[in-house]
Amino acid sequence: MDRRAFIGMGGASLAALLAACNSQGPHAAKRLLRLAERGNESLERDLFRHTHMDVASSRKLVGRGLPSYYISDAVPVWDTAARGAWSLEVSGLVRHPLRLSLADLQALPRVTQRVDHFCVEGWTAVTEWSGVRISRLAQIAGLRPDAAYVDFQSFDSDYHESWDLESALHPQTLIAYGREGVLLDPAWGAPARLHSPVKLGYKSVKYLTRIVFLPERNGGYWSDQGYEWYGGV
Repeated sequence: MDRRAFIGMGGASLAALLAACNSQGPHAAKRLLRLAERGNESLERDLFRHTHMDVASSRKLVGRGLPSYYISDAVPVWDTAARGAWSLEVSGLVRHPLRLSLADLQALPRVTQRVDHFCVEGWTAVTEWSGVRISRLAQIAGLRPDAAYVDFQSFDSDYHESWDLESALHPQTLIAYGREGVLLDPAWGAPARLHSPVKLGYKSVKYLTRIVFLPERNGGYWSDQGYEWYGGV
């Protein structure tokens, strides 16, 4: 049994406990669920060790079959007339805060990878992404040693999710601006989005505007509603 199958079995057991309830489960079980989540995160961190590299399976849904998700009432589109040119802020516990245009991102060393995309709903897709490693942005910004977490923020109704630093700096964690050989379109998070095969899909924030390095985690849109904060696979 591989690592992801093992974790999936644990997730299935937790899902059974949550059946017929909202994502936070029955009130009487909340303490147990919090304890289970902490144990699950510890297990995932031990199994992951931040050295695993995803190798996409050709058996999975591929390419343009990847569904698009957002929480706004309509597909979020950056309004240049109202907001000015889009840019990505890199700030927080860094020595040299950055503000990067799409052209600035494209001028940095590009990584193109065909990897898995794991959804909490149980399906998996394989898609090619092109972009810049977050580890590269952290290097340019001068990441401080007291940084331990990263918050990714978007213009999709202020959607955000925070990550552990080790997962964010994984070599396959990208700020992606391209998909399947073309620039992202709005349905998949244009102008740029977070993507990594080491996290469940809801952790990969689309419509990105800010990357903030933090000393402590600060939750997220789905994490605050009872979904697992770590969200590793």
